[in-house]
Amino acid sequence: MSILFLAHRLPFPPDRGDKIRAHHLLKALAKLAPVHVGCFAESERDFDHLPELAALAQSYCVPLRKTGNVIPGLRALATGRTVSEAAFDSGDLRRWVERTVAEHAVDTIVVFSGQMGQFVPTDFAGRLVIDLCDVDSAKFEAYAETGSFPRRWINAREGRLLKRMEEALAVRADNTMLVSEEEAALFRSRLDDAAAANVSAIRNGIDFDFFDPAMVVAHPDLHQSAGPHFVFTGQMDYRPNITACIRAAKELMPAIRKAHPTAQFHIVGRAPTAEVLGLDGRGGTRVWGEVPDIRPFLAGADIMLAPLTIARGVQNKVLEAMAMACPVLLSPEAATGISARDEVHFAVAATNDQIIQKAQAMLADPASTQAMAAAARAFVVQHQSWAAMMAPLAALVGRPSSGGERDAA
Repeated sequence: MSILFLAHRLPFPPDRGDKIRAHHLLKALAKLAPVHVGCFAESERDFDHLPELAALAQSYCVPLRKTGNVIPGLRALATGRTVSEAAFDSGDLRRWVERTVAEHAVDTIVVFSGQMGQFVPTDFAGRLVIDLCDVDSAKFEAYAETGSFPRRWINAREGRLLKRMEEALAVRADNTMLVSEEEAALFRSRLDDAAAANVSAIRNGIDFDFFDPAMVVAHPDLHQSAGPHFVFTGQMDYRPNITACIRAAKELMPAIRKAHPTAQFHIVGRAPTAEVLGLDGRGGTRVWGEVPDIRPFLAGADIMLAPLTIARGVQNKVLEAMAMACPVLLSPEAATGISARDEVHFAVAATNDQIIQKAQAMLADPASTQAMAAAARAFVVQHQSWAAMMAPLAALVGRPSSGGERDAA
């Protein structure tokens, strides 16, 4: 018997939040049973990673998806679906799923991200596990509270329809996974008792062998230039990341630079929007865009700054910085889902004034700040390995344990 794994993006390379989680979920599933994988490529470059997928998958289907929301948005309006579902639709993938279920004794389907639920055959009678990661409907509901027409209306519509879709998936699924206990509790509050009973949390882990400060040299532009250096990492066409960077560059850095005139803020991540690119050169801000490796930036940073105001689930950027023993200053939202302690493993501050004051205090006491960073690495090594995080997966998909949890630190 085999498992069918459906993901909205090719989980190679694991270089952004959703792909990192999907990557480790796929690796854990492949230890439990033969796995067939259906997912989307978003560029021709993605196909360079098919050999890595082939090393784990018994078979796969990877159609190329055209990015952009205009056409999917029109399709969604015409059909009454979410934009998310319309953007990730494919007749080729749908037909491949039906053949694969029929021909390969698939007894379990694992769906990564809600929009992929549309590909589960209506007559499938086996085990169904959904990894929603976050409650996306809540995110769009939050988006709808700000902005102007028609964006507010679009976001409100998407939030309303996503909520309906998420609830339907949870009712059908044997188990629905979320990325943190906070997200799981939020999702349970939206369900009836029967569906809520099958909701669980599997947190994100960190590859602390890869994110090891002893194995990385600081980026020369940070190491050799005046600082202090603040770094933000992430996918830079993602609205919460954009908002956080604008906040840092326009509201936080000017005050910090009054005391530290040479302070710099480095924005590191692919696909920066025009809004983000417009921050380059503003008050010590430098926009790097996509880089081959974010670790040298974390190794060269005095502080990893994460002033997110909307944050769902567990922030990989925070775990990565902690593993790199890079001091982390973050908002309460960015700290959600990580059971580390304020002032022990990272520093939490909510308002602009609080963040600025905390940054000044961290810079004024480098010994204490480095001790906190060292404690952060020790914390993720002990508590946040991917093997430990994925240990409950075997039971959820109805398989004997692979023993992978013994690899946890």
